Amino acid sequence: MKKKGLTIVILLLLCVAIACIPLLTIKDSEFGGADGQAEEAITAIDPDYKPWASSILEPPGGETESLLFALQAAIGSGVICFGLGYLTARHKYRSAGQTE
Repeated sequence: MKKKGLTIVILLLLCVAIACIPLLTIKDSEFGGADGQAEEAITAIDPDYKPWASSILEPPGGETESLLFALQAAIGSGVICFGLGYLTARHKYRSAGQTE
């Protein structure tokens, strides 16, 4: 059990390093989204292109868009963590029931 815990800690630290190292080493860079890059590429290919679809709900500012994205990420991680907790508890209680 000790070895498994150590492996988990090492993997978590590796995940944090993979996420943080590019942010710390790349200076003066702009981390834009894929939407902006796609718009630039389409405009470069065909300057007269007119989009055939538009957003149903346009957020009032960048902060609102950021908030909605963070909320979406929080809900998604909550669902995933709930599922993992449920599966872990189910396995634990099944194992406990077999030993009795």
